[in-house]
Amino acid sequence: MEAAEHRSGWDARLELGFSRIAQRTVVSRRRHHGPLLIQRPFYPEQDGTCHVYILHPPGGVVAGDTLSLDVEVEAEAAVLITTPAATKFYRSSGLSGRQLSRLTVASGARLEWLPQETIVFDGARADIQTRVELAADAHFLGWDMLCLGRPAAAERYLRGHTAQRFEVYRSGRPLWVERASYAAGGELLDAPWGLAGHPVVGSLVCAAAQVDGLLEQVRRAGCELARECFAATHLDGVLVCRYLGESAEQGRAAFEAVWTLLRASLWDSPASPPRIWLT
Repeated sequence: MEAAEHRSGWDARLELGFSRIAQRTVVSRRRHHGPLLIQRPFYPEQDGTCHVYILHPPGGVVAGDTLSLDVEVEAEAAVLITTPAATKFYRSSGLSGRQLSRLTVASGARLEWLPQETIVFDGARADIQTRVELAADAHFLGWDMLCLGRPAAAERYLRGHTAQRFEVYRSGRPLWVERASYAAGGELLDAPWGLAGHPVVGSLVCAAAQVDGLLEQVRRAGCELARECFAATHLDGVLVCRYLGESAEQGRAAFEAVWTLLRASLWDSPASPPRIWLT
């Protein structure tokens, strides 16, 4: 019954392909169904990195919606993808809203996956999945920031359920697999071994051959801006940072500091924050 009712919501799909042509990366393939689009690409960097903003005109995800994004970055291309605002999952009568992202990065290519935070309203049911497939020498830096409830409005997450998956594979081998299940009002949200009452949790993952040796610099950069809990570790070619606290803005500030450091260290490229972050 739930599968049939799911079809009554938005079934929005967006497929994007990126290719390196001459001195810059271009959108070489774009196909969409339903309200999931992109603005025209931006080129604020001299190396031709393509900046793209993913748009969902309805402004939020409701019960029965499914948003599916499929991105393919071809060899030697460089892409930065973000969103113009937070993604919002609204209260549900029982069905889940789904957001599914599949990101494929070919040989020598680079993808920076930097969406703004996801806010799960009290009473919402959300299913959020991100799967990254990397070629042997592809580069990936991505994050997610999840807000359970609306801390700024003093709204706690007391009803609903959120399932979250963030997976990174290289040549078919798992590098990072994170699966979380947050039941509103459940022990995990308040226990010291869980979220300890904090409504915001975030992960930053960087998969690149040169991340070895950057761990202490990353820790210092993140801890300077995250006044609450920030941690970083290095696991077999993957650098992982975690934030746990009260503020998505504070968590993202820490992640931006890490992003700035990694860009300079790994790719000799100064950070170029998308203009939409400033509006």
